[in-house]
Amino acid sequence: MDHSNGTRCCCGVGDVEIAPSQREVTECSPGTDVKIRTTVYDTIIRAADDLKAVSLYLHDNPETNFEEFKAHAKLTDCLERLGFTVERGYMGMPTAFKASYSRGEGATFGMNSEYDALPGIGHACGHNLIAVSGVAALLGMREAMKQHDICGNVVLLGTPAEEGGAGKVQLLEKSGYAGIDACMMIHPAGPIGNHRGFIRPTLAVRTIFVEFKGMPAHAMVAPWQGKNALDAANIAYMSISSMRQQLTKNDYVHGIIVSGGDAANIIPKYTSMRYYCRSINATRLEELMDKIIPCFNLPLAREYSAVMAYMFQERIQVDLRDEAEPLGSTDFGNVTYTMPACHPTYQITDEPRLNHTAEFALETGKHEAHEATWRGATAMASVGLRFLSDTHFANEARDYWNTDMDKVSRKA
Repeated sequence: MDHSNGTRCCCGVGDVEIAPSQREVTECSPGTDVKIRTTVYDTIIRAADDLKAVSLYLHDNPETNFEEFKAHAKLTDCLERLGFTVERGYMGMPTAFKASYSRGEGATFGMNSEYDALPGIGHACGHNLIAVSGVAALLGMREAMKQHDICGNVVLLGTPAEEGGAGKVQLLEKSGYAGIDACMMIHPAGPIGNHRGFIRPTLAVRTIFVEFKGMPAHAMVAPWQGKNALDAANIAYMSISSMRQQLTKNDYVHGIIVSGGDAANIIPKYTSMRYYCRSINATRLEELMDKIIPCFNLPLAREYSAVMAYMFQERIQVDLRDEAEPLGSTDFGNVTYTMPACHPTYQITDEPRLNHTAEFALETGKHEAHEATWRGATAMASVGLRFLSDTHFANEARDYWNTDMDKVSRKA
């Protein structure tokens, strides 16, 4: 069974959206003043055409879990051309990578790029955009560190197989995140009410793969000699479907029959099913399956929201309460167990498109989607620069995470 932790704020803070009226009084730290943020954005825009070309290549060549060989080659080639130190096949995972830049001594800020696609519908979750958002932010941080005398380290991890393969979980188990002090990534989405993005909890998820083994027989001549594995899968499917009416809000179980037999005139000897179980928090998923409790980092979230408001006049809702409407699930939730981390979502289209649809896949290749990605990457890089240059802010993020982890331990 694969699994990924959900993400939520354990301390019950309310909605801390940066409203337009607050933009004038949003205090810029010495590490992320307007000049530094502008350096980041200008650097990204200068590289935008090349980065968009990489994104569109991924968009036109979608690859699924752990098969992202073209994406891996394209991204690492791009990073090496840009002058970064790149480790291909990071931690023994053929389609993972690590790119980094260091200037002097200091903390290490990490970011993630995803680039796997969905079977049948391509980049319907926008991972082509997530891939280049990480490269853009890394590029912007390097230039700002040089121009504005900011010391520290920045690391971009290329993380394969988010869509059901739990690639980040494997990297964590292999110590692939060791040495990183805080981490971020951003994720595209469709319309988000009155906001241009949000930071909310995500659901904990567990993937279940079930196999049924029977005995084959000729379905007409001697069916009584067989043991029908498809019947077993069908009974399980119908039982789970009947159970759904008893599930509470924010509990989800959904799945498919992966293999249903080889031929209609043969009693199936083998069938298999894949299910996702999701829930809002530890207790609920523990009741549904086997659960985990997560946490997001409020200081990082607030800084991202402030940059988006100040630089681009885009309102980002930060609502990490338990009762907030959750997003889907992501293996980035597991990262939040190991360090301060944040996973903002940003809007790429005004059209009513939902992730994981063919229509959304079309949106992720458009000019507007890439323009939104450069803005989100600028904000992410600005958070990283403040983390490296502002000791008080970095300590605040660490203290917040430590407090949440203490609460998680008490609830476990």
